[in-house]
Amino acid sequence: MQRAEIARENFMKGLNCCQSVFLAFRDLTGLDESAAMKVSAPLGGGVGRMREICGAVSAMMMVLGFVFYDAAHPTLEEKTALYRLEQELAGRFREKYGSVVCRELLKGIVSDSSPNADARTENYYKKRPCPDFCAEAAGMLERFLIENGKL
Repeated sequence: MQRAEIARENFMKGLNCCQSVFLAFRDLTGLDESAAMKVSAPLGGGVGRMREICGAVSAMMMVLGFVFYDAAHPTLEEKTALYRLEQELAGRFREKYGSVVCRELLKGIVSDSSPNADARTENYYKKRPCPDFCAEAAGMLERFLIENGKL
């Protein structure tokens, strides 16, 4: 199964957008499932349901950090190289969807920023574009990693 479909299925099982995408790349992070779930949990709903940066986009950035960042040698050049990659990948998502901000991506959908998680009902899934965002983010990231010789 391709990572895009894994990410979509993760969302449909009740994971948030960040968890859905991040766990599709768990093999590249070296994290076990529990650790991956925990580290990505706070970034759902655009960071704590505040509707800021999309969780699927946050997950892409986290994976880039695991794959490209040399934590043993944190230099300005290392940070700059990672930021360049992050901006390029985020730009691709923005080009496709017009934004990387959760509230803008959900424009026109009744959604709030209360801390109360929405129940995952059939109606919830029908009105949400999030499974598509998760699948596209995972596919986009997978292609990006292939282009950059990391997959």
